[in-house]
Amino acid sequence: MAMELSKNSTILDVKKQYLAIRGKLLKDEDTFEKLGLSNGDKLYFKDLGPQVSWTTVFLVEYAGPLVIYLMFYMRPSFIYGDGASSRVRQFVVNIACICWTFHYAKRLLETIFVHRFSHATMPVSNIVKNSVYYWGFAAFVAYFVNHPLYTKPAFGNLQVYAGLAGFVLSELGNLSIHVALRNLRPPGTKVRRIPFPTANPFTWLFNLVSCPNYTYEACAWISFTIMTQCLPAGLFMFAGLYQMTMWAIGKHRNYCREFSNYPRSRRAIIPFIV
Repeated sequence: MAMELSKNSTILDVKKQYLAIRGKLLKDEDTFEKLGLSNGDKLYFKDLGPQVSWTTVFLVEYAGPLVIYLMFYMRPSFIYGDGASSRVRQFVVNIACICWTFHYAKRLLETIFVHRFSHATMPVSNIVKNSVYYWGFAAFVAYFVNHPLYTKPAFGNLQVYAGLAGFVLSELGNLSIHVALRNLRPPGTKVRRIPFPTANPFTWLFNLVSCPNYTYEACAWISFTIMTQCLPAGLFMFAGLYQMTMWAIGKHRNYCREFSNYPRSRRAIIPFIV
């Protein structure tokens, strides 16, 4: 596999020539006629190793945080020792458990009934990697929020209810975006279309960003952090925001590359900024 390079060639030049030699990645639904293949042309196959369905990965990584958090909440004596169950909980601890449970129960139900994945499988190693992230942060946050020595937020009920309102609205917005994206793809297909706002006001955020589901997700955890005033929750929020920003930037670039009429005024995840 020879490449025509010089001392002044850049790494980008290497990548471009490698792509030209190896060709492009093919989609499952591509036909020989569409690709213009003829006798003598070559197709390359890459073994990606053991695979598992996206649905399985999502169910495993979302079920874990739900079970782990409820274990800390419902059986504090197992975690904090004898006497922990007899201490009076702050009211916000109960609300935080309801919010956490709602979020991950919603994710599980969306995985089963809402999401339509463009790819059937992913590497089995993703189960381990994703589970370490979600399960680890679930234990980290749950340990501190449900701790017998946990104290209520500095601004009391005003802060709690403000955070709760933001969390509920963000969760509704996230669900609305997932439903809108689902409706773009007919069952059993991998059709890709430009998402636009619908009659649902929560989808109007499509006017500003390409991935409003991530925007709402980030807002939900910002609200949870405000509501609990818990540092581990804030760290979870920042870690998630970073990862979702990377995903959103990639998806935004794909939209712009795939659709010539894609709205150029949109950002990836944060309106007017990123």
